Amino acid sequence: MPLEGLPAAMLSLKVVLVPGFLWLLWLAGRRWGPAIAGWLSGLPIVAGPILFIIAVEHGPAFAAAVASGALASVLATVTFIVAYAHGARIGRWPLALALAFAAWLAAGALVAHAPGSLALSVGLAIVALLAAPHAFPRVAAAPATGRASGRAALVARMVAGALLTVGATAAADLFGPRWSGLLTVFPVLAIVLAVSSHRAHGPAFATVLLRSMATGMYSLAAFCAVLAAALPALGTSVAFMLALMATVLALAATRRGWLAR
Repeated sequence: MPLEGLPAAMLSLKVVLVPGFLWLLWLAGRRWGPAIAGWLSGLPIVAGPILFIIAVEHGPAFAAAVASGALASVLATVTFIVAYAHGARIGRWPLALALAFAAWLAAGALVAHAPGSLALSVGLAIVALLAAPHAFPRVAAAPATGRASGRAALVARMVAGALLTVGATAAADLFGPRWSGLLTVFPVLAIVLAVSSHRAHGPAFATVLLRSMATGMYSLAAFCAVLAAALPALGTSVAFMLALMATVLALAATRRGWLAR
């Protein structure tokens, strides 16, 4: 049985974490450019708290199944960001976002109806992440820093991130593990960052950011894979500690070019 008030407390924490992380990504984008901001956005800032809440409320076995679904759903998120990058070349952000959502729905339907095998989930995630660098459109190098977004735009971005996170969490509670996994890695950060960077800095900047996000998503995949494997045998606390360690290692590996090249 979950401790009374814990889910609400974790949801509140997550609603604070996501806008706070968006602010840090905004600072990183201003200081180091879109590549670093995109790479850092692959961290499981949204998925981590959601999976923890699910583990507390429904037990390690169910959470492991959701984590496996989330791992397979990396394919849908990568499809979203690749589609947005291509859409940004031919139109403004509403068109790019519509194309990206259509691509996400198609890939998500495929993932949701696939067998709930951890091995298959690992395979889908690896294929998506390895293919991603070759699927993005070629763009001229984006400037290291662009026109700074105003405070109003930054606040709007943070509010949008919080609202999308609450919506994805609520929807995940209504479905089985496969659809819950898909919604756990719903591209909250990708939506907010893609639209805001596209509007403020143009399609080249947005494409560089999204391409780096795909590289950073190795850390998300490592997090979900370790949880799916460790939760049933080791329990919530140990599994999450191991998953966080795997996240840090994957992030370091992608930064050094050992992966996703």
